[in-house]
Amino acid sequence: MRSDDDAFARHSREGGNPASLLFPPQPLPGWCRAVLKVGSSLLAADGGGLSPRFALGLAQFVLASRQAGREVVIVSSGAVAAGRGVLPKAAAGTPTIAAKQALAALGQAQLIALWQRFFEAPVAQLLLTHDDLRNRRRYLNARSALLELLRLGAVPVVNENDTVAVDELKLGDNDNLAAAVASLVDADLLLIATDIDGLYSGHPGRDPDTKPIARVAAITPAVLSMAGEAGALGTGGMRTKLEAAAKAATAGIATALFSGRDAAVVAALGQGTLHGTLVEAQGSRLSARKQWLRHAPATGALEIDDGARAALLRGASLLPGGVRTVNGDFRRGDVIEVRAEDGVLLARGQAQYNAQDGARIAGRHSREIEAVLGFRYDEAMIHRDDLVLLQVVGQSSIDSRGETTT
Repeated sequence: MRSDDDAFARHSREGGNPASLLFPPQPLPGWCRAVLKVGSSLLAADGGGLSPRFALGLAQFVLASRQAGREVVIVSSGAVAAGRGVLPKAAAGTPTIAAKQALAALGQAQLIALWQRFFEAPVAQLLLTHDDLRNRRRYLNARSALLELLRLGAVPVVNENDTVAVDELKLGDNDNLAAAVASLVDADLLLIATDIDGLYSGHPGRDPDTKPIARVAAITPAVLSMAGEAGALGTGGMRTKLEAAAKAATAGIATALFSGRDAAVVAALGQGTLHGTLVEAQGSRLSARKQWLRHAPATGALEIDDGARAALLRGASLLPGGVRTVNGDFRRGDVIEVRAEDGVLLARGQAQYNAQDGARIAGRHSREIEAVLGFRYDEAMIHRDDLVLLQVVGQSSIDSRGETTT
């Protein structure tokens, strides 16, 4: 029995109008870094394996974005579908969880090879699970790896580690993984490519009064009720896409839902135009992160000298040379306080080093970190992007980028 999502997609292909006609054009929010999620229904070939048919247009969008100086992280489904092409007999009947895990393992290489064929730049694979993003240390390691890959000019392709993520494989939500990755890399925009034009008010194949929903201010129960169920090839449907959009929105990231099958729609994205559904962000990405840093429980504190205090007010990172003492028992990634020598609370931020390592490098130059510890995560104790200043100036406070907020 086919799902609502399959029927939606079939309606668009067989009797409906192209999404570029159904959904009015609207400008994409401005962005420098985006996460592009590509569903398995756009990559799977009939009879198993992968097809470049729709992936090509999406890759061209990524390439054009990179040439314009933007950064894109791809979150790609399709490993299980690829595995079906490698070993069709393993996909016979209704595969067990173990069989799906095996298919995912078989298909990962084919999935990365599909994406690599479109780019001269190297494609890098990262396999994540939601547990990786819940664990503080693995979260920071994944973040560091992704940001370094972007700095190096590689094309990161993230997929769920289906060979071990049993619960996620059963429930299937690379959509929610994409939202988590968007927050992980501080993306400005989440793009979800699917085989559906966007969100409709009802079922377009059954209800003649159904209308396309071009813009959603907030994901409410009424909005969620418009969603169908999962597709035949994938494990997530429109509902998981809306759930992912809601999570991205709370992180200050807008989400664009669009048809990856419609070449005109994909081409328009490269011109900054969306024919699909835009789910608005709830506030700015910066303000969402700053609010979290302001209010998250602190597990330690650094006391800094006057030189470091002046540097922070100029919008700089907190380097170890300016740290006088380290207090508390905090881990890397914990939120900690930054205090002046007189005890005044100046700032809060995420520690790049745990308390023990921080104490060893306190007062030292950044170039000495590796010699002292045997490794180096960052030259700063707290990077300015992970810092919010709290020192009051009149009735305003200054954030880490030198912007005044009231």
